[in-house]
Amino acid sequence: MSAPLLTVENLRVSFPTRTGLVEAVRGVSFTLGKERLGIVGESGSGKSQTGRAIMGLTPSAAKIEADALRFGDIDLMKASAKQRRSIRGKRIGMILQDPKYSLNPVMPIGRQIVETLQTHERISTSAAKQRALDMLEAVQIREPERVFGLYPHEVSGGMGQRVMIAMMLVCGPELLIADEPTSALDVTVQLEVLGILDKLVRDRGMGLIFISHDLRLVSSFCDRVIVMYAGRVVEELQAANLDNAQHPYTRGLLNCLPKIGENRHPLPVLDRQVEWRL
Repeated sequence: MSAPLLTVENLRVSFPTRTGLVEAVRGVSFTLGKERLGIVGESGSGKSQTGRAIMGLTPSAAKIEADALRFGDIDLMKASAKQRRSIRGKRIGMILQDPKYSLNPVMPIGRQIVETLQTHERISTSAAKQRALDMLEAVQIREPERVFGLYPHEVSGGMGQRVMIAMMLVCGPELLIADEPTSALDVTVQLEVLGILDKLVRDRGMGLIFISHDLRLVSSFCDRVIVMYAGRVVEELQAANLDNAQHPYTRGLLNCLPKIGENRHPLPVLDRQVEWRL
């Protein structure tokens, strides 16, 4: 069996406050190969902070600890800032939640993608532009030449998300972390973005961490799912078996979903138990 692409063992992320350390991630462990791993849970469960810790994007005030945090043969806990920068964007990409906050508002879209390429590769501006145009076309953006010269505020939310995907994939990363990549999109555009991600993961043989609130979406799109609550992993199972989850928190999340043909008003809410946090 080949070595995992990513190994996370007992990852802990905490933030200092006036009343002491707040633990956002508490002992998360998992491995990732060339597959699609879904991470689900409520807001504040530690999903995004787990992804940011892997990327090295956690605020400097935070305290990060782990028994192991390895990307291939690289120990990310011991990697220098320079080594992290060389990995980030080139070998590991992260699609952040909202393109209007993630893209530079005063720089044209094409220039931002070209900058990503030229940061990691020795490539001429004309060659970088062609690569950027090809990538925009790969994420199903019509008229890539026109979009190349637009500013982020001149494109829709769905197109902005595709631009983010193009920017993260243009250097051919081995691992992609997608943090709620479809949360702000309508259903039609959401399906198109998922189709793009699915095709690129299959064609390129990448590993994908897909962070989402949507259990149904994750169950149909991912290979495996880990469920987080209060900074911990409470359950891990095959995505196809999500309906057979055993943990009461996962069962509670599934029970809160609306169901076609059933009168579920008001929708049930989670009856949280203290022991779930332990």
